[in-house]
Amino acid sequence: MSDALDGPFVAAVKPLVDAMGGEMIPPDEAGPDDVVLAWEGADVLAVRLPQLADSLDHILAALERRKGRPLADLDRKAKQEIVRSLEARGAFAVRHGVETVASALGVSRFTVYNYLNREKGS
Repeated sequence: MSDALDGPFVAAVKPLVDAMGGEMIPPDEAGPDDVVLAWEGADVLAVRLPQLADSLDHILAALERRKGRPLADLDRKAKQEIVRSLEARGAFAVRHGVETVASALGVSRFTVYNYLNREKGS
């Protein structure tokens, strides 16, 4: 990040940008799909949002860091909670979302669908 991308506003939004897997860039480098943020009437920062598939990978990596071990090593209950959380975040609307999550959890697509159906049945 360059000197142009520092200050209290940038520091305040950085955790959010990092959490969603975005990239902070100078506002004059913003493209049509980037989000330009203003502070006190001046453009300060642009945020380049990740592609949806990249967002899912980023979310899974963050969950793995938070759990402190590979998601595939978690017990069934923890995996079900992760699937529930990912469903609430729209992870399964992404193309190949079920396959991506199943791979990260070390389970089959069928198992992920069972976790999803179990939640809808409760």
